[in-house]
Amino acid sequence: MNFLKIYIFSHRKLLFFLAICCVIFFSIFYLYNLPIKAAIYPLTMCFFVGLMFAIIDFINKFLTHSKLLKIQKLNASLIGNLPVPETINEADYQKIIEILQKNIQTFKAAKETQYAEMIDYYTLWVHQIKTPITSMKLALENDSNNARSILQTDIHRIEQYVDMVLAFLRLNSDYSDYIFKKYQLDEIVKKCIKKFASDFILRKIRLIYSPSNQEVITDKKWLLVVIEQIISNALKYTKSGSIKIYSENNTFCVEDTGIGIRSQDIPRVFDKGYTGYNGHQTRHSSGIGLYICKQICQNLKIDIQIKSSQGVGTTVCLKFCQQKEDFGFDL
Repeated sequence: MNFLKIYIFSHRKLLFFLAICCVIFFSIFYLYNLPIKAAIYPLTMCFFVGLMFAIIDFINKFLTHSKLLKIQKLNASLIGNLPVPETINEADYQKIIEILQKNIQTFKAAKETQYAEMIDYYTLWVHQIKTPITSMKLALENDSNNARSILQTDIHRIEQYVDMVLAFLRLNSDYSDYIFKKYQLDEIVKKCIKKFASDFILRKIRLIYSPSNQEVITDKKWLLVVIEQIISNALKYTKSGSIKIYSENNTFCVEDTGIGIRSQDIPRVFDKGYTGYNGHQTRHSSGIGLYICKQICQNLKIDIQIKSSQGVGTTVCLKFCQQKEDFGFDL
């Protein structure tokens, strides 16, 4: 009954037009003094023929409606062929539905890929965080003189791994919490160096730091993540020698005397999940750290570059943008 009401309502314009035609027809017969009864017979025939076509059309529309009701209960990916369109509007609507289906499938595939990557990362992250935890346990069992330094170093490594996970998650979020201000670069760098002080002492790596007295426009919290990751990588791949931190020509650099990076690996070091030769050798690389740095640097308007020679060392440079208009607002 509801469908019948909807069907009649959807054809109200046609019914109104037919009623007007009947009135005009009878009016002409009346004005020309023609017998009204002569008009009743053809109108009755037209009525029954029109009613027959209306019933057939109603049945077809009802069957189409029933099929669409069944389709509504299906998952979007299971929707097969829709009923054959009878009007241009129906064809347009079906085209829109097809486009939406493709968008849903693309979005679903992207989410599945993102979920798989996240699972892979968390699996590797769990293995990474086990290393400092095991080291802490051994330090406590041995109760050596360096136990306090070892524990401090391992706790810092755990904190860094946790910060990396948070940064990775927030990079994929739908909102941004970047707050740009003017900062003294030395203030941020010294805070990072302080965190790694025990690592430098424990591993006997010499630190050469040259203050820059440089003022930069950036987000302090996110820049800390980038610099910490760069210094962490320098320490990870430097067995002996020194790490030099300096600035020149508006560019901040971290230079180490570590194992270096193969020339064929350098173009891909910022790709998500790419560990390269060094990562396969050490088995402690997630291939996420430099990817996160690259994404953050893009948001901070920083150009990050890596220069390296295998067996000689690596230099990571950050070139800061100082043009206020590039940030889209006044500071």
